[in-house]
Amino acid sequence: MDDQTVNQPSSNNNNNTTPSHETARRLARVIAEGHTNVPEDAAPLVCKPNHVESWRVFKIMSEFVEGFDLIRRHSLAATFFGSARATLDPAVYQAATDLAAALAKEGYAVVTGGSAGIMQAANKGAYDIGGASVGLNIRLPNAQKENSFLTEKLEFDHFFVRKVMLTFASEVYIFFPGGFGTMDEFFEIVTLVQTGKIKKVPIVMYDADYWNPLLEFIDAQLLKKFKTISPEDRALLHVVDSPDEALAYIKEHVSLVC
Repeated sequence: MDDQTVNQPSSNNNNNTTPSHETARRLARVIAEGHTNVPEDAAPLVCKPNHVESWRVFKIMSEFVEGFDLIRRHSLAATFFGSARATLDPAVYQAATDLAAALAKEGYAVVTGGSAGIMQAANKGAYDIGGASVGLNIRLPNAQKENSFLTEKLEFDHFFVRKVMLTFASEVYIFFPGGFGTMDEFFEIVTLVQTGKIKKVPIVMYDADYWNPLLEFIDAQLLKKFKTISPEDRALLHVVDSPDEALAYIKEHVSLVC
């Protein structure tokens, strides 16, 4: 009996999602080939490839393995999101530092994207008091450098792999003011909690002045006018204006049951 016959799904099991033996063999072969062929300067994946790039498959899988290996070391963690730019009120950066320090004292590892701005401020807070300060950086054409307040770090080529690591890393997600990247991460987390793809974790939004216009849009358009979200979805979002307020909310709502 050949592989093609062996791998045919039975007629009464159309929902079987187990990979076939041939798929597993092919994946193993691609990974083995890719391991020896990863280019030093990888071209960006900007369109559908004409063939399977074995080195890219290997690189993606290796990033997943390294990322999960890092985040599993921390039983309690808080992820900070926010702008890498130095354009915000200095008080906002100080708030990120103070909140991160307070959480580190409570035993949280502080996880960020590992770069500048809000990320650096949060990492500094954890680092200065001797806590775990984790940076999950992304390799970009404009050389987004890691900050100097990291006790553990990884650098990713692929945004989607990095996002998975940030998504599954923590017991609370804290969003400071930021740009497109922060918004992307914000709606990703909200959607994953809303749909039950990750456990229900506190989503903290720091700085009402920044977030309220977005929440007003969500309330007026999504919740009330078009009813594209439910009141339960809206209740996932909590705005704070001080590190003490944020810490109190986090301590009350973080569940250690995975």
